[in-house]
Amino acid sequence: MALMDKHKVKRQRLDRICEGIRPPILNGPMHPRPLVALLDGRDCTVEMPILKDVATVAFCDAQSTQEIHEKVLNEAVAALLYHTITLSRDDLEKFKGLRVIVRIGSGFDNVDVKAAAELGIAVCNVPAASVEETADTSMCLILNLYRRVTWMHQALREGTRATSVEQIREVAGGAARIRGETLGIIGLGRVGQAVALRAKAFGFGVIFYDPYLAEGVERSLGLQRMATLQDLLIHSDCVSLHCSLNEHNHHLINDFTIKQMRQGAFLVNTARGGLVDEKALAQALKEGRIRGAALDVHETEPFSFSQGPLKDAPNLICTPHTSWYSEQASIEAREEAAREVRRAITGRIPDSLKNCVNKEYLMAASQWSSMEAATVHSELNGATAYRFPAGLIGVAPGGLPGAGAGVEGMVTGALPLAHAIAPVSHPPHTPSPGQPSKAEADRDVPSDQ
Repeated sequence: MALMDKHKVKRQRLDRICEGIRPPILNGPMHPRPLVALLDGRDCTVEMPILKDVATVAFCDAQSTQEIHEKVLNEAVAALLYHTITLSRDDLEKFKGLRVIVRIGSGFDNVDVKAAAELGIAVCNVPAASVEETADTSMCLILNLYRRVTWMHQALREGTRATSVEQIREVAGGAARIRGETLGIIGLGRVGQAVALRAKAFGFGVIFYDPYLAEGVERSLGLQRMATLQDLLIHSDCVSLHCSLNEHNHHLINDFTIKQMRQGAFLVNTARGGLVDEKALAQALKEGRIRGAALDVHETEPFSFSQGPLKDAPNLICTPHTSWYSEQASIEAREEAAREVRRAITGRIPDSLKNCVNKEYLMAASQWSSMEAATVHSELNGATAYRFPAGLIGVAPGGLPGAGAGVEGMVTGALPLAHAIAPVSHPPHTPSPGQPSKAEADRDVPSDQ
């Protein structure tokens, strides 16, 4: 009897330890293949060749978890996402079987990383995504501010002619020489370093502020390090932001820090919109304290010139969160994200993951069970992507023997062939990997975008 009580106590202690940790996922002949869901996109053609033999891939085209089909919430083992959907703790708790989230890109501020770890969910990113594209776009915007190409183009389209020195001065007024100017970079991560190297080639003197970067990196790159953010702002003719967004650096550029900048300095942001207080920036542009600004990211996206605090701001260039994009970079990021999901399904979490950003949180929790390697079945292999939750749902054409033509995507036998779900309408958006970020989610000024 005493021995039975001892085993009972031991079992209760084990139950308490495992409380909140999700059970292992079995994937074999007697179990359905794991479900992988692309949450905020509608194209799985890049991911399918990498995952088709180990998982079923679905896409949701959602902008919130309220738009995600119940089957995905209940059964998805892995989630892929861009920057257009946010996963808070409440959102994460809606997923019953989720084990890994992979951000297609490197910024992951749209996921509550700590809450995910507490729920037993690994969060991964693609830190090398779009480094060259974002750095090139940043330099393009910097050069635009100095050489005023955008404004000269607009003037020419409006019929303004520049045939005399006076007319040229009127059209190109404010155009400045680049060589000898000082570029201040906040966050010297992958993109920040790439921008620094490009800026040096154009004749900028480059300084940076990044308290988390290892000592000596500035010497290897030939840059000057600033001890404080204030030092950087005081000494910069142009400030370029390349840090991720977290609860500590929200509105890093605000009315107070703008007043610390040089009179007539430029500001460029290709990192995260929340780093800049747009109301304070608009006022500074109107007063001339900031000579010009170029923003690829905004506090509210998709951005509109017709509303918000920047609608009447002068000397402003805005682009629609596309600095990350090139066809090659988009494909590379999606491929690497799919490979990370594959590592999760066929290996152990978090040990097998290449870019797990909340690994420390996970390791501090109870020991994880592994996802067992998938057993491959030829009858389950196929390159069909599935969609939830628009309109009529059924078996994808060609996905199963005897499937009728014109029937949209659905996982085998999961729901009736016809399932009435109201379609969700929302404005078109461009999914984006966003900017690269450092793995540490609690850094004040992370060095990677």
